[in-house]
Amino acid sequence: MTWRDALLAIVVLAAGSTTAFPQDQRGLSDQQILTQIERDWDAAFLRNDVAFVESVLADDFIATYDDGSRGDKAKELKLVAEFNQIIESSTLDDFSVRIYGETAVVSFSRHLVGPSQGRRLEMSFRYTDVFVLRQGRWLCVSSHGTKVTTK
Repeated sequence: MTWRDALLAIVVLAAGSTTAFPQDQRGLSDQQILTQIERDWDAAFLRNDVAFVESVLADDFIATYDDGSRGDKAKELKLVAEFNQIIESSTLDDFSVRIYGETAVVSFSRHLVGPSQGRRLEMSFRYTDVFVLRQGRWLCVSSHGTKVTTK
């Protein structure tokens, strides 16, 4: 091996080790990665970050919303782009992440607080999202949301 070959090998290794992909979280479990994707998706939605949300949705994504309507990836991205409500707080908790080979089911609660018609409004939802592992990345293929009513 010549010094040029050695230098080239070092440059290639160094470049490869500094390349960051959205889900390149070495040392984290799939459960931790999926939980973080959900948290990042929530934050991206609130700041109208269409590019991030697009990066976590599979092309064949399908959603069932809390009113029973359905949507695809295009509709979800439109909702992100057009979101303009004031949210004081969005909290995700009560995560359950189950891995089945290259498929994962993630369920969690989302609690929203914000103004509505001059009053403070608090709402809670339960979500179940299904992810598949494609080319080393977790992509959401299905999402179902249900509004939780208080008694």
